[in-house]
Amino acid sequence: MSDTASSPAPAQGGRRPNTTGPAGTVVGAVLLLLAHTVAGYLVFLAYMAGTANPWEPDAAAHSGIAAGLALPVTGVSALLTRGFVRAGRLRRWWYALPVLLGLAALLRLTVLAP
Repeated sequence: MSDTASSPAPAQGGRRPNTTGPAGTVVGAVLLLLAHTVAGYLVFLAYMAGTANPWEPDAAAHSGIAAGLALPVTGVSALLTRGFVRAGRLRRWWYALPVLLGLAALLRLTVLAP
């Protein structure tokens, strides 16, 4: 046996290996799922708030408010995702969730507005 301690091999692509164990991964995943659930609910509310009658301008305003609130929540969840992915605790596919939710909210504010 040698006196030198073996160090973990560097991960491919320049990422650091997950050396904290599964606890950091579970905490990151739960935190991101909560943030994505809030953003998803706001996007859902934005799409469900439709105008049943042309004399109801409040429904269009409620849709815009819900989609407008979904954008900052999605931005925060994207920043959290970036942090956890860069730390090596989560995989890159987690970027897909805030991108899709942000795109859905942005489409509801612009092209698909009621």
